[in-house]
Amino acid sequence: MENLKIEIPSGASTIIETLGAHGHVAYVVGGCVRDSVLGRNPADWDITTDALPEEVKEIFPVTIDTGIEHGTVTVRIDHVSYEVTTYRIDGEYEDGRHPKDVTFTRSLEEDLKRRDFTINAMAYNDTEGLVDLFDGLGDLRRGIVRCVGNPTERFSEDALRMLRALRFSAQLDFAIEAETFGAIQTLAPTLSKVSAERIQVELLKLICSDHPERLEAVAESGLSAIFFPEWDAMLSCSQATVHHCYDVGHHTIEVMREVPATKGMRLAALLHDVAKPISKKTDKKGHDHFVGHPSLGAVMARDILRRWKLDNGTIDMVCRLVKYHDERPQLTPRNIRRLVHRIGTEHMEDLLTLQWADILGQSDYLREEKLERVTQLREGYETILREQQCVQISDLKLNGKDVIAAGVPKGPMVGQALEALLQVVLEDPARNEREDLMGELEQWKKSCK
Repeated sequence: MENLKIEIPSGASTIIETLGAHGHVAYVVGGCVRDSVLGRNPADWDITTDALPEEVKEIFPVTIDTGIEHGTVTVRIDHVSYEVTTYRIDGEYEDGRHPKDVTFTRSLEEDLKRRDFTINAMAYNDTEGLVDLFDGLGDLRRGIVRCVGNPTERFSEDALRMLRALRFSAQLDFAIEAETFGAIQTLAPTLSKVSAERIQVELLKLICSDHPERLEAVAESGLSAIFFPEWDAMLSCSQATVHHCYDVGHHTIEVMREVPATKGMRLAALLHDVAKPISKKTDKKGHDHFVGHPSLGAVMARDILRRWKLDNGTIDMVCRLVKYHDERPQLTPRNIRRLVHRIGTEHMEDLLTLQWADILGQSDYLREEKLERVTQLREGYETILREQQCVQISDLKLNGKDVIAAGVPKGPMVGQALEALLQVVLEDPARNEREDLMGELEQWKKSCK
């Protein structure tokens, strides 16, 4: 036990005190204790207790059976939910994720022994202070991620814990203790038992952390070979060109550091050069070329993101950014309008951010000129927005009903007519006037006969 004060939210305190008044013992436990000790704001406050689920339900008026077979009851206090879980001992793990059975216990020590890492195996209440049976506080101070007990046993119970170790390493900027990392390397193939959805959650937390470079350790551990073999190929793909000073993988890490820590932008940065290893060609002078890697990368990115079970909106955004990340049109108003049309106004700002980051992740060769080009592209885009220039069919001052009223039959020809009118306006925004467009429509109709 440690003489350390943690400010517990009033709702969690009420639950602990109420359970105490009914002859039970309860503590806040796990991540909320870890984050509090580190001076971070916990996202959730979980509570562990010697009270059985039925006893918890009898004591509190508003409860939800969220995981009662594993001892978890959600208690609502002042419209806030708190998970209250009975001390438990997990039975044998048969599938690398779920215990065959769960046994409730009155021993806090037995409950803490089953947890993954020492920094997550601390409990606290105001009466007893910090309960730290496995030196989690010491590991927090040392900056170490270490398993509770035998790491082989912990990872055999739930293979996802291996990726969680690397995720915590990235989020907290901690090292992984040697024996723990060794067990990960040995058991890495067992990650194949874990669902893509669960892997996705940990991966996103890792790449959206302040230390996306910990993806290197994911490869060193052998885990990426199971769910992201493309990453291993990127790390081993050199770039013999004046524009680069890193291999593809380390360039990618630099780009990730330079974009906002959002899901879409970090994924776009992660995958923008994913096709370089398979598109690489070396000329007679020893210079590397990666012709077509953006378009091929968009195809690969879609396959990867579907494999990881990402939502369709994120997949569409990321694949658009990957496809167009290397676009360098002549900086004329016409060409900038056409680029905005291709990628969409909703993604243009993200494209500019990615292109800027991509340059910062390259060598110093022509860097200032490259950045100036992005600046000019941004200025051209801002002019389009300021002048409300038409770059999409929805911006036209004619719509489908107008086209049909002008004699174009319903069906595919309506879309074709609108697309033809858009091409006219992309060339000259001043043509986006109803009278002008009607005249252009008549010319188009004649050309179709």
